[in-house]
This record gives sequence, structure tokens and C-alpha cells, in this order.
Amino acid sequence: MDFTYTDEQLAYRDTARQFAAKELAPHAAEWDVKEEFPRAALRRAGELGFCGLYTPEDVGGLGLSRLDASIIFEELARGCTSTTAFLTIHNMAVWMVASFGTETAKADICPELVSGAKLASYCLTEPDAGSDAAALKTTARKTDGGYLLTGTKAFISGAGDTEVLVVMARLEDDRGVRPGAKGICAFAVDASTPGISFGRKEAKMGWNSQATRQVVFEAAFVPEEHRLGAEGDGFKIAMQGLDGGRINIATCSVGTAQAALEQARKYLRERKAFGQVIGTFQGLQFMLADMATNLVASRQMVHLAAWKLDNKDPDATTFCAMAKRFATDMCFDVCNDALQLHGGYGYIKDYPLERYVRDTRVHQILEGTNEIMRVIIARRLLIEDAAEVL
Repeated sequence: MDFTYTDEQLAYRDTARQFAAKELAPHAAEWDVKEEFPRAALRRAGELGFCGLYTPEDVGGLGLSRLDASIIFEELARGCTSTTAFLTIHNMAVWMVASFGTETAKADICPELVSGAKLASYCLTEPDAGSDAAALKTTARKTDGGYLLTGTKAFISGAGDTEVLVVMARLEDDRGVRPGAKGICAFAVDASTPGISFGRKEAKMGWNSQATRQVVFEAAFVPEEHRLGAEGDGFKIAMQGLDGGRINIATCSVGTAQAALEQARKYLRERKAFGQVIGTFQGLQFMLADMATNLVASRQMVHLAAWKLDNKDPDATTFCAMAKRFATDMCFDVCNDALQLHGGYGYIKDYPLERYVRDTRVHQILEGTNEIMRVIIARRLLIEDAAEVL
């Protein structure tokens, strides 16, 4: 078992680190305060291939492994958590179109998404269907040449600022609305399609460099060739996407926690109290040691889950859930502890710690709440002989 990065992975890491230091970190606080969507920075990320990291090469992506992508996303998150989190969602959406779209859909949509010229949002959650994704009510009624989408999606990252929507909707035909998970279809939708409108920009605790809005569909037409997969494959496609999405969001937590740890380490070596540098106090040393340990453990869990997904391990979904649950919980604590170590300075916006805490808090909620991650893990463990497999 070799934990050493390859020369290629080191090159990816260094490129991402340089990009984060130059294009993301200097502007992250301003984007947060102004709630500014950094389209120009995202376009430059696309020029480096960061908008299609694991999208297949035949449609213009880099075709990297999920492990390679996690190394890159971690470095980017050190520069701006919120912007990197959006970039991971965009990557997931592009991968879905490239992996399950028709040749027409790939040709129509992928080139501009991969380059960053256009951006994508992922539309699964609804006002009454969050953790229970199979309960979604948005319908796709069959019509001549395609489908008419009707319904409302909620908490959609980038909505109103992106050009492509990857949408999950329930099939409706002459037999009525198809119930259950097998009734769901996936579509790649032009966001400017007549019948699509957007709700107000949600006022959020964090993730302020990306807008969050409702998306409303009122008989919005989608051509049949822009359906992803076969009819009824939508839920399966969504769940496959979320395996990678859970690794991605966990990685954003790891990258942010790494930045927080570095800030805390620097502060402990410089700040003086009671006539000495506070890093000499054993209680604070213990906090720093626990932060570093939990960060390293989180990174290794994410890398293990990514490796299992890359190698099509039958338990990859379980390990993705484990990594997401553990890393997002532990790395939020790392950020929170780093804020605590800064005392009052950690609570003011002159320092990035309060932003790290706000931005990583939502990671415990989205891509499936951490309570749902525990359900996924426990159900797998309760299968006969699961202990021998895991």
C-alpha cells in the first residue's frame, strides 16, 4: 500500500495550489461579503481543465481519477471553499452529461461546460424532497419530440447564474405519473428555456460566492435527445453522481480544514499571553494535535473512498458515505477549534476563520445529510456477512 503521490499527482496538486493562491484566496473574503459569483475565476479554472476533471477525454475533459480530482479540489478549497464547492457540483453535472447523455447532448453541451464558458447546476432537491430524493414531484410529461417539465426545485447552487441544469423529474405519460425511484428520469436542460424561472437569491450563512435559488419549471420543453440515460434511469444516475459528490464535498472540508490548521499553527507561534507565546501552553498544544490528527484521518478516508470508487469496488457507496460523514464532521470541528484558538480575533471578519466555519457547516447537510450517511452505512453493515466484506 503506497500513500505517496505520483509525479503526475504532484504536478496536479502544485498547479491547483498556485491557482488557489493567485486566483481564489486573495478574493475569497470580498466574494463572501459582496455575495459575488466569480465567473471570471471559474472561466480561468476551466482553461486549466478544472471544469472537467473526471469528465472523459473524448468530450474534452481531463479523464482523471476521482482520487486525482480530490487532490486538486483539496488545494482549491484552501483558497475559497464556496467557489470550489460550486466547481465540484459543476464537475458532477458535466460528468453526468458526458457519461449518460446521447451523442447529440454531448456534442451540444459538453464542450462549453468543460471549458468553463458555460456552467451547470444540479437540480435534485425539492421543497418537500431533500433527504428522501425518491419522493420528488417535478414531472416530465411526454410530448412530441421530448418532455414538458413542471415543478419546483429548491436549494439549487448557482441557479440563475448558470446556463445548464441537470434535472431529475418524474415521468408522466398516458398511464399517469410513474411512482417510486424507477419513475425518475434525468435531463440536461438549457436554463434559458421558456417556462423556466428562478426564485429569490437565498440569504445564507455561508457559501456566499455562489447563489442558491429555487428553480421553477412551467411546462418547459426539453428535447428527447437531451434525456440522460433511459427512461427510469434518473434515480440511479443521481445516486451514482452523489457517490462522487460526497467525496467532492468531503474534500472541500479537508482543504478548508488544512487552511484553518495552518492559520492556527501560525497564530500559536506568534501570539503572546502571560509573558509567553501561547503555543507553549500544553492545553492549546493538545488542541492543535487533535486537529492535525483528525485532518489527516479525514484525508485518508476520502482518498480510500475515492480509490474504491475508481476501482468500482462493490462497497464504494458505503465508503463514500463514511468519508463524507467523517470528514465533514471532523473538519468542521478543526475549523471551529482554529477559530477558538484565535480567541476574539477568530470571530471577526479580518481573519478568515469565521468564514471557514460558516462555509464548512453546510457540508454536513448537503449531498445527503450526515444522518442519512449513517443510515447508508448501517444498512450495509446489517447485511449478512457485511463485516467480512468491510
